[in-house]
Amino acid sequence: MSINERIKEKIVLALDVDTEQEAKALIKELKGYVGVFKLGLQFYTSNGSSVFEFIKDEGAEVFFDVKLHDIPNTVKKASENIIRKGVGFFNLHATGGAEMMRQAREGADNVAKELGQKSPTILAVTLLTSISQSVLNEELKINSNTKDYALMLAKLAKNSGMSGVVASAHEAADIKSACGSDFKVLCPGIRPQWSVANEQKRIATPSYAVSQGADYLVIGRAVTASSNKVDAMKKIYDEIESVL
Repeated sequence: MSINERIKEKIVLALDVDTEQEAKALIKELKGYVGVFKLGLQFYTSNGSSVFEFIKDEGAEVFFDVKLHDIPNTVKKASENIIRKGVGFFNLHATGGAEMMRQAREGADNVAKELGQKSPTILAVTLLTSISQSVLNEELKINSNTKDYALMLAKLAKNSGMSGVVASAHEAADIKSACGSDFKVLCPGIRPQWSVANEQKRIATPSYAVSQGADYLVIGRAVTASSNKVDAMKKIYDEIESVL
């Protein structure tokens, strides 16, 4: 596999836009550089699953950033419905607990088997990158540091059948060490050095995230808000290539 292909499979582009037209334009322009397109609540609550098939037809993978968090049976049924929508890559909150995660895995796998598809990639969100140390301790009253808390949830996720976790790049190396190299780590809060941090607190550069073992890097406004999106993506490729 060439370096460019290795980089492409790591890139998850966040389609945090309001319209199907905007999403399709980004997909068409950047599909040569993006392995996975992420559709989250902003897009889904406006457009539903209208672009899922379009992404697959354009040769990329869909990551449904739905962050399920409910009682186990509800999450199981929702997971089944997601697979029936043709999506094999989604997430849920690890704080929903082991039983919730196990039932999500069971439901998703059963439907995938029924449809003749491979076992879905299900990631557990450890700690949102918008949550700082002070928010964790002072607002949520969790007496732990962010890295230890994320690592604890990652171990719970692995033991509950998850494919990997969503976590800050600052926790990626420890998670890989504790959970194994095959346990996937998807890192949001990725900002090239030339980009603005926005509301994310625990951010990291693409090169740092890759050096820490990240399997997937969520790239958003650094590219989508750029006046030259392809040029922005090329700069990110150059940065990642320096550590591969």
